This record gives sequence, C-alpha cells and structure tokens, in this order.
Amino acid sequence: MRNFNLPRRQRGVAVIIALLLTTLAITIVASLFWQQQVQVRSIENQRLQLQMQWVLRGALDWAGLILREDAKYSSVDTLDEPWAVPLQDTRLDQYVDNSRGDTNNAGAILSGSISDAQARYNLTNLCPNGIIKPAEVAVFAQLLGNARLNPALAQATANQMALAQQATVLNTANTPTLSTLTGPQPMNLTQVDDLLAVPGFTSEMLDRIRDFVIFLPVATPVNINTAPAEVLAARIGLPLSQAAALVASRNTLSFRDITDFTQRLPGNVTLPASNLSVMTNYFLVNGKVSMARAELEVQALIARNGYYTNLIWIREQ
Repeated sequence: MRNFNLPRRQRGVAVIIALLLTTLAITIVASLFWQQQVQVRSIENQRLQLQMQWVLRGALDWAGLILREDAKYSSVDTLDEPWAVPLQDTRLDQYVDNSRGDTNNAGAILSGSISDAQARYNLTNLCPNGIIKPAEVAVFAQLLGNARLNPALAQATANQMALAQQATVLNTANTPTLSTLTGPQPMNLTQVDDLLAVPGFTSEMLDRIRDFVIFLPVATPVNINTAPAEVLAARIGLPLSQAAALVASRNTLSFRDITDFTQRLPGNVTLPASNLSVMTNYFLVNGKVSMARAELEVQALIARNGYYTNLIWIREQ
C-alpha cells in the first residue's frame, strides 16, 4: 500500500506547487500591469496639468490685451466696460480646426473674469514704508465694524505691518535685527490669508472681509465706480445705507470724476481727492480651466500703467 500511495502524494504536492507558482506569476504580472497603469496615469496628469497652465497663461495674456485696449479709449474705469464682462464656460475645441488633428485642447472648458482690485480697500495703505497712518487705521476699523468684527483688529494689523517692515529695513542695513532684540521676527503681510498671523483673526473672520480687502504693492486710492457699498462707507466715513444709495446712483450713471461724485454725496462732505479715483491701475484676473478629469483655477494680479500691463503675481487656488 505504501508503494501505491507515495506517487499519489508526490503528484498532489506537484499540483499544489504548480498552483502556487501560477498564482505567484499572475500576482507578479498583475502588479507590473498596475504599476505601468499608475505610471501612465501619472504622465497623463502631468500632461493635463501642463496644458491647463498654458491655457490659463494664454487667458492672462488675453486679459492684458483687453485692459490695454480699454486704456486707449477710456480714462474712467466702470463696471459697464468690456473688461468687467465675465467669460462664461467656453469650450476651446470650438476654436480648434479638427481637420488638423489637434486634440490637445479638445474638451477643454475655460471660464474667468476680470475685477477691479482697487474696488477693495488696500491694506498696504495702513502702513506705507513702515509708517502707520491713523486715518487709514480708522478706515479699516470702520470696514471691520461694518462686517461685525472687532474694530481694534485694524490697529493690531497696522502694528504687525510696521514691525515687519522695520525688521526688513534693519536686516537690509546689516544691523541687529528685531529677532535678536525682541524675539521672533514678525511676519510680513502680503496677502489676505496672512492676516491670520495677527492675533485675533480667524479663518471665519477672513471669509467675511475677503471680498473687501487686498494687499497691493503700493498705496492706492479706491475706485468709486467699482467699490461696493461696504468699502465706500468705510473710505468716506458714511453710514452703510447712504453708501448703498451712492452705489444705486452709480449703477444708473457712473461717476465722471471726483467732482461729480462729491455733488452726489449727502450733505456737506469734504473728501481728500488722493483717497478716491475713477480709474484703476490694478486688476484681479480669475481663471478656471477644466480638461478631461483635471481642473485648475488661478488668480492673478495685473498692473496697468498707461498702455502697458505687467503680471505682478499668479496663485493657484
């Protein structure tokens, strides 16, 4: 009996080993195919990302062209000009000659808008060149109050900016820095999210004022033809209801100049002309492109000086 059972057992072991080897081979092949698929998908994602970046770069060039053309025909910037009309979802393959076999832009959808950066309160006004401006602190304090936030945060923001700018000057002069004198060097504020470095600000609070404030490279006036009521009220020192009435008047007929604006003000209000303007030098461009399964959204700041435009910064969102 032993002589008959031994070959049978050997055959069983051989079958099991064969199955194990087959399973191992299938696993190895499947793993190789999976790795190859991951690599192919990664390459495709990189290609899509690069294509979307180039599409948005082209959109920024187009926005700059619109702004330059606007400067040729108008010295007053209002919300009824061509640059203020948003671009709705547009399929780029509508402008591609399919007979050429160019499928890089096929299926891509582009949308975007240009907005007036000087319609917002420029926080750089608080502390130009490291010198705090009390009048500007009062403007920001009223803007915070209109948003139901603590007005004292305006002074805290100005103090933070002053310390950071003084530290930068000391570092540049190769003298003892603030970090060696008073501890950690304060953070320089360059974008709205940086306000979180100011004690007292939270993300929820920033969301309430995000559309009303901005950091621009230099101090700037507010464009009275594009600013919302909240910004106008703070800039001029009016109740929010009266500022809303000014916006309603503007929607019917834009302000030609500061004199026209002053004549429509309620009561006798004296305005420093340097704080207000009817033209703009800084614009925000928002762009979004969708291609296949990928999507990219960016915001850029463009400076316009006469008939020339310059890209200040671009940030992916």
